[in-house]
Amino acid sequence: MFSNYALRIAHYALKFKEMLRNMKRNDPCWCGSGKKYKKCHADFDARIDEMKFVKAHNQIRPPKRLINNAADIEGIKRAAVINTGALDLMNELVREGVDTLTLNDAAHEFITSHGAHPSCLGFEGFPKSICISVNNVVCHGIPSRKEILKSGDILNIDITTDLDGYFADASRMYTVGEISAEAQRLIDTTREIMEVGIAAAQPWHFVGDIGAACGKLAHENGYSVVTDLGGHGVGKKFHLEPFVSHDCRANTGMLLVPGIVLTVEPMINAGRKEVTVDDKDNWTVRTADGSLSAQWEKTILITETGAQVLAS
Repeated sequence: MFSNYALRIAHYALKFKEMLRNMKRNDPCWCGSGKKYKKCHADFDARIDEMKFVKAHNQIRPPKRLINNAADIEGIKRAAVINTGALDLMNELVREGVDTLTLNDAAHEFITSHGAHPSCLGFEGFPKSICISVNNVVCHGIPSRKEILKSGDILNIDITTDLDGYFADASRMYTVGEISAEAQRLIDTTREIMEVGIAAAQPWHFVGDIGAACGKLAHENGYSVVTDLGGHGVGKKFHLEPFVSHDCRANTGMLLVPGIVLTVEPMINAGRKEVTVDDKDNWTVRTADGSLSAQWEKTILITETGAQVLAS
């Protein structure tokens, strides 16, 4: 049986094929670039049609609404400049004795002063502008005046910025004072895991290749990969298809084609992969065994030659 997600994608694919059958080569291209179809995505569509992935059912053609044109990509890049600036600001502010709400407020002020909006604020009821996840918090940590950073802490700060309807999403790890060798190894290896995932994001391959590369390196280093959460499409909305697992089989999932924008954001645990969600705030995700967790995230664009980092 198909999942609801697979059925939805199959529906989009059928509608897309019907549209292409009716499209003439001199018509405006479906991507919104303003160019004629024959000068824009005609060869692109022909290449996909030549591939035999549909029969496998686990390799899915991306719907056209996920393909970004040049103007869309420039919009995402402009949002990314502000997002990167907010993360850079955190480098200056993260230190012992600072509470996480102070960091949140500084990021909020930076983003809004540049004419943008912090996307986390109000998203499905999230109460703050950024996510700050300390030590055994995997993700979605809610900034608080009561949470005061101390020496030895490690934390992930996750920021998404919306500028004129375009979204950029990235996160980094930060450290407070002197941290343990175990924590430093987890941070460094998680960053390497993200980078091998990005290197695996190649055009005309599949989203599962990202997770296969990430999972392999994580397990080789004795770590577990959170699979209940993952990366996602981003750009014209905060969250889009595809879901990006960071521990799965290669040659599965959505076809990666030029114009797709998504996040690679492995969440790596020092202990087991199982997580819990705080039953009071319904947001904070922690490791079930209390072990440390780390995450790095970049927004990438699939191009004709590989993956281009847009936000980091």
